[in-house]
Amino acid sequence: MNELIKLLQEARHLVVFTGAGMSTESGLPDFRSARTGLWQGKDPARLASTDALFNNREEFVAFYRMRLERLYACQPHQGHLILAEWERRGHIKGIITQNVDGFHQRAGSRCVAELHGTLTTLTCIRCTKKYEAARYLEERGTVCECGGFLRPSVVLFGESLPESAFAQAVEWTERADLFLVLGSSLAVSPANWFPEQAKARGAKLVIVNRDATHLDDIADLLIQDELIGDVLRKAEIEWKH
Repeated sequence: MNELIKLLQEARHLVVFTGAGMSTESGLPDFRSARTGLWQGKDPARLASTDALFNNREEFVAFYRMRLERLYACQPHQGHLILAEWERRGHIKGIITQNVDGFHQRAGSRCVAELHGTLTTLTCIRCTKKYEAARYLEERGTVCECGGFLRPSVVLFGESLPESAFAQAVEWTERADLFLVLGSSLAVSPANWFPEQAKARGAKLVIVNRDATHLDDIADLLIQDELIGDVLRKAEIEWKH
């Protein structure tokens, strides 16, 4: 923890990268746990796809209604709140997230690049008008005023990442002098590109994750035996002093 505090205090351009582990501490299941529990053996990766959007719409809607019900039952945890406070104090320059729950924004963070879109809004596939996601839980909540179908504003399997969010994430990464990974396995691209790029450009790399990642060997600091919220709480207490 002392080493983490030292790195945080020395950083002038801290960039945070968050993955599913950040959300699961709020009680949200990731896709893996959903496959064995919530979705009773069905594959969320198949349902969260463009194929399901156009060819299996009934199950697509049921899947995302289930995800929204779980989302509304959970709240940002202390880790989200601490990151928002660090941003307010000018310590964090940006948060790059793989998560679609909107918890960083609900906690107060403003500089957030959502690589996989957001579950908090819906988009009409015909006219692109946006709605609050709670509409999906209504009886005819999948129909836009224009008659088009409403889908969650997330990146589905088979779609590209949003260009603006990706470009913002690249800019922050290339300027980072400390890159803090929270709760990501870094198993897929481009998630694993960002910490590698930051490290290659001279940034210190810290990985806080329950399981090992393939970038552990190049990290300057690894924390694997504590909850993310607890790590950030301890860091905040020490940083204030």
